[in-house]
Amino acid sequence: MINKFFQFLGIVKKSGNLIIGYNKCEDAIKKSKVCLIILSKQCSDNTKNKFKNYCTRYNVPLIEDVSSVDLSIVLGREGLNVLGIANEKMTEKLVSLHKEFNN
Repeated sequence: MINKFFQFLGIVKKSGNLIIGYNKCEDAIKKSKVCLIILSKQCSDNTKNKFKNYCTRYNVPLIEDVSSVDLSIVLGREGLNVLGIANEKMTEKLVSLHKEFNN
């Protein structure tokens, strides 16, 4: 099921504000160039723990209950588990859409 959260994630990708992949997100968070981290449910526990620690240390919001399959469908790539958002306004919109969908 594709909801507004995933639709907006597609817009984020088209705008060039989406960081895809473990290493790129790790570098971006260390350089303070990421405003939000999204982890799929299918991430390993090690990956989840590492990014939770980074997000706490660098004060970055974290969404971690998104399906990897849904991310793959929306973004057109398979096996997506770690995403970063590089725009503050888009981060605010994604967080509010995520809360709206999960309530």
